[in-house]
Amino acid sequence: MRYTTLRVTAAGVVFYDGHVARLAPEGEAALAAFAAFARQAAPGVHAVTVDGAALRAEPRPASRLVDGMPVRACVSPFAARRGRFPKPASPSPYDGVRTPGVLTLLTAADGGEIYEGCVAAVVGWDGARYVCAPADRPAVASVAEAALRATCSFVEEPLRADGVLPLLALNAVKGPCRLATPGRGRFPDAAVARLEALLEEQTRRP
Repeated sequence: MRYTTLRVTAAGVVFYDGHVARLAPEGEAALAAFAAFARQAAPGVHAVTVDGAALRAEPRPASRLVDGMPVRACVSPFAARRGRFPKPASPSPYDGVRTPGVLTLLTAADGGEIYEGCVAAVVGWDGARYVCAPADRPAVASVAEAALRATCSFVEEPLRADGVLPLLALNAVKGPCRLATPGRGRFPDAAVARLEALLEEQTRRP
């Protein structure tokens, strides 16, 4: 069984190909069911689960992410794992670290390194390139981050919790989201706009 959360616009499914890649391990019948869903899905946010040829889609509210939202830090419930892993459906350990109106930065056991956010990837900016947490760090295999890595200049470096790099949250429903992180500076407008454009470029129906 595979799970994904996606946004549909009049132009189609945002990051359609990325969601296909996320669901692909369920096989060709699952991908055929997803393509049939994507062709007729109404605009909005949907949670999609595929299990073989069976597909279940449920409407969801808008993203939890809001530009300028505050952050807090918490040890990741997956800190003992290694590498990226499939997005889990709720109920999951993520439910226990989510707080309305706040993005929880999920860290290493010692609190020194940020792995991801509770509902999104976390991306930095080093002045010239996007900065992504190394791929061996425990985090959801993000559809939006995968698109960034495939199309934009980036570097893999640990995202230090005590660092000064500007940070933003990034997921397939909201896209880029500025965060209130005092002491880290502002994520450049052009870098945010590039990610916003990426959503439009990778929106389609099959």
